[in-house]
Amino acid sequence: MRIRKGDKVKVITGANKGVIAEVKAVFPKENKVLVEGVNVVKKHNKPTQANPDGGISEFEKPIDASNVMLYDAKAKKVSRVGIKEEKGKKVRVLVKTGATLK
Repeated sequence: MRIRKGDKVKVITGANKGVIAEVKAVFPKENKVLVEGVNVVKKHNKPTQANPDGGISEFEKPIDASNVMLYDAKAKKVSRVGIKEEKGKKVRVLVKTGATLK
């Protein structure tokens, strides 16, 4: 998986198509990413001793990594990721723009 925490991505399919946001977490075993403000779900909580009122809480759930592409803010384009070797180190590179990623 070539997407990392902190990358800017654009959602390319699903209910949140077109949203540009930052990756909060990556789950490589499940091939999923947690994107800020995307796939927000509501959970109804029963009253408990710790939370006597109960209520409804909102949180983000991970989406499949194939549903997002890395976003280049300067060129305002999405792109696949390639690997290039510079000065003996492997570097992630955006295929369309040629920009290197941190």
